[in-house]
Amino acid sequence: MLALRIIVGLGLAYTLLLLVAWLFQDRLAFPAPRASLPDPQHLGVENGEKVELVSGDGRSSWVVLETGGTQTSPNLPRPPLVLRNGETIAAIWPVVREFQPPGTAVLVLDYPGYGGSGGRATEAALYAAADAAYAALATRPGVDPQRIYVYGRSLGSAVATYTAARHPVAGLILESPLTNAAAMAKYHYALLPRFLLRLSLDNVANVRRSTVRSCCFTATRIGWCPQRWDDGGGCRGGAGRGGPDSRIRAQ
Repeated sequence: MLALRIIVGLGLAYTLLLLVAWLFQDRLAFPAPRASLPDPQHLGVENGEKVELVSGDGRSSWVVLETGGTQTSPNLPRPPLVLRNGETIAAIWPVVREFQPPGTAVLVLDYPGYGGSGGRATEAALYAAADAAYAALATRPGVDPQRIYVYGRSLGSAVATYTAARHPVAGLILESPLTNAAAMAKYHYALLPRFLLRLSLDNVANVRRSTVRSCCFTATRIGWCPQRWDDGGGCRGGAGRGGPDSRIRAQ
């Protein structure tokens, strides 16, 4: 009888675990820290400006757009669209301040629910914000849409590959990318069944659909993700239909 109670108790506990995993997987994937967006000029980005974007679903997201160096031609800028990990713009100000390559414009995005942006952080919301950010860059005077580069780190790599697969970009840069949500779930939550997973975050599929070359920086020591990006076929043998990619592995 005791054994039966133990089995029933374990079954109920596992069922509760499945329910929690189903209901709260967005919060696990997108922690969405909050922080107000400071004035760029007060933090050393003299040529930066705050821009509010509204995506198709009505969510608002804040970005910082900075122009580095001097321009010798109205079409000189090669603007990177920077899609970071789970940080806010306020948390990465040292990076934003230092990353001002001459002859470029840089747009850095706070995802919906992150930093000072409104809405709730979901996979669809991140993609909608990326679409709005790309549109803001592509339609900005003096910016050539064919010269936009997309950079994504960690979680931001999924948003970057989504953008490259759906918009014309000149290049794709990935730092410590994951392969997809399924691989991450298997790595972290092996006891949970696959059918619970609603997230995609599929870098592998997006890279194969893209037509650009990609540069992939992979880290062999990052605690929350599998060590090999090419375990899932991501950068092995070329990036999408655009030709070979380059890979740099960091210890």
